[in-house]
Amino acid sequence: MHIAYLEFDMQEALRRMGMKQLKKLWNELLLMAAGDVDQALQWMEELWERHDLMQCQMTFEEFMRQLEQEGLIQRREGQFDPNNPQGGPGAQFELTKKGERGIRKDSLEHIFRNLNSLGDGDHRTPNAGASNERLPETRPFAFGDLSSDIDFNISIRNALKRGIDDVALVEDDLEVYETEQHASCATVLMIDISHSMILYGEDRITPAKKVAIALTELIKQKYPKDSVEVITFGNEAQQVPAHRLPYLQVGPFHTNTQAGLQLAQRLLGRKKHTNKQIFMITDGKPTVIHEQGQLYRNVSWILDPLIVNRTLEEAELCRRRGITISTFMIADDPHLVEFVDKLTQVNRGRAYFSALDKLGGNIFVDYMKNRRRRVR
Repeated sequence: MHIAYLEFDMQEALRRMGMKQLKKLWNELLLMAAGDVDQALQWMEELWERHDLMQCQMTFEEFMRQLEQEGLIQRREGQFDPNNPQGGPGAQFELTKKGERGIRKDSLEHIFRNLNSLGDGDHRTPNAGASNERLPETRPFAFGDLSSDIDFNISIRNALKRGIDDVALVEDDLEVYETEQHASCATVLMIDISHSMILYGEDRITPAKKVAIALTELIKQKYPKDSVEVITFGNEAQQVPAHRLPYLQVGPFHTNTQAGLQLAQRLLGRKKHTNKQIFMITDGKPTVIHEQGQLYRNVSWILDPLIVNRTLEEAELCRRRGITISTFMIADDPHLVEFVDKLTQVNRGRAYFSALDKLGGNIFVDYMKNRRRRVR
C-alpha cells in the first residue's frame, strides 16, 4: 500500500481561520450599518489600519476583492470606476443574496453558541395529543383513539378483574397510551424602532435585528410548519419581510405599542396554528397611540393614562384570543418597568429584563420550550 502525504500549509490554515473570523466581524458591521456596504467597508478599513487585522497576511484591499469574488458584495449598477477597478473609495457596493445568507447563518450560530440549556431543541406543550411518541401514562379509550395505541397489558388486566371464568374485553376495559403533542406555533416578533434604541451611546437595535434574523432562520430550517412574522413599531407599525431585516433602521420615532399589538393580532388571526404568541422587544414606555384617526402623543416624561389604557386594552384582547405576550425589556427605566408589569398582569403573559448579550438566549429558550397551555 502506498500512502501519499500531502504537505500541510500551516500559514494557509491560519489564514483561513482568520478569514472566518473576519467574515463574522464583517457581518456584524453590516448589521450595525443597516446593510450599507460602503459604510461597513469604511468601518472595516479603519479597524484594519488601527489593528492590522490579518497581521500583514492580507491587505484590506485584498479582503475587499475577496468579498466581491465570493459573490458576497457587488458593485451597484453604473458605479464601475475604470481608474479603480478593484474597488476602494471610488466604488459603491451593495449586498448580494449570498451576502444576506451569510448574515443569517452567522446570526443563528451566534445565538446558539452559548445555549447549553436547550437540550435537543424540541418545543412542546404540556398537553397530550396525537403523535408517534408515547408516554408511559395511560387513559381510558375514547372514540377516535387509534387501536395501535391500546395498552393490551392493562386492558386485559382490567378484564380479569371481573373474574377468569369468562374473560372478554369490553370497551370499558380498554386503555390507551398518552402521546406527547408537538404543537405548531405562530409567532410575531415586535421590534421597537423608536429613537431611544440608539440613544445614550448604546446600540440596541443591532442585537434586536440579530435575534429576529436568527429566529426566522431557525424556524425555516427546523420547524417549517411553524411561522414567524416580524413587525416594527415606532410612530406606526409595519410588517418587515425576513430578507429586509439586515437593512432595518431606527428612525426619529416615538413608541406606538398599541399599533404594534393591533398589527400582531391581525397577522396571528390569519394563522391556524395551535399556539400563538407575541415576543416584544422594547426599551421604552408607549408614548403615542391612534385616537379617533389621529396620532395622539404624550408630552410628559411620565406615563400618559390614556395611552397606557389603550395599550392595555390591546393586551387584554390578546389574552381573550389566546395570544400570550412575552416582553423583553432592554432597559430598566422605572416607568417602563411599571408599564410592563401592568401589561403582563392584564395579558397573563411573561416579562423578562434582558441584557443585550442575553436577549437572543432568552427569546430562543422561551420559544423552544413553549410551556404555554394549549389553546382550544
